[in-house]
Amino acid sequence: MNRNKTVSLMGLAMKAGKVASGEFSTEKAVKTGKARLVIVADEASANTKKKFQNMCLYYKVPCYFFGEKTELGRAIGKEFRASLAILDENLGQAIEQQLNA
Repeated sequence: MNRNKTVSLMGLAMKAGKVASGEFSTEKAVKTGKARLVIVADEASANTKKKFQNMCLYYKVPCYFFGEKTELGRAIGKEFRASLAILDENLGQAIEQQLNA
């Protein structure tokens, strides 16, 4: 996995306005069917990880654990974030390919 490429793609998605960040916005994006990919920080609480894993499984949205809260926040130009959702299909696929590589 190329961390720099993954972080760059997250930043690109943010500039395109295709990111929902924070737990509430991420949850809303998943439940309304807008989320194409969910990324949760590795250091998020066990409860948060379980919540998003179960939700994404139910709504059939890919869910990955990546980086620290500060790294996710910095990638999208915000404060620390425990979770974010990518709303664009193509950017979601590109990030998912990087996470699987």
